[in-house]
Amino acid sequence: MFTHVVLFKLKENTRENVDFVANTLKAMEGKIPKLKGLEVGIDELHTERSFDVCLITRFDSVDDMNEYQIHPYHVNEVLGKIKPYIEVSKVADYTK
Repeated sequence: MFTHVVLFKLKENTRENVDFVANTLKAMEGKIPKLKGLEVGIDELHTERSFDVCLITRFDSVDDMNEYQIHPYHVNEVLGKIKPYIEVSKVADYTK
């Protein structure tokens, strides 16, 4: 199983913006065939080191994750909508 984790820091950390980004990410579930698992979390501690939203996605292989990256739904309906809200994002990828 290949796991792709993305942490998002929003330009404006309002409840409305956090919910919009989280709900847009959650909407991918069932729309991208190679995406085998999806989890979205919203930060609760708001520390100096915190990011606002966490996305955890799972795939059968790194090749499947690469297909997900260019899937039209991911590109147009997710990245296209949340990009204006994102200040910075960081990733971690691993096989388990």
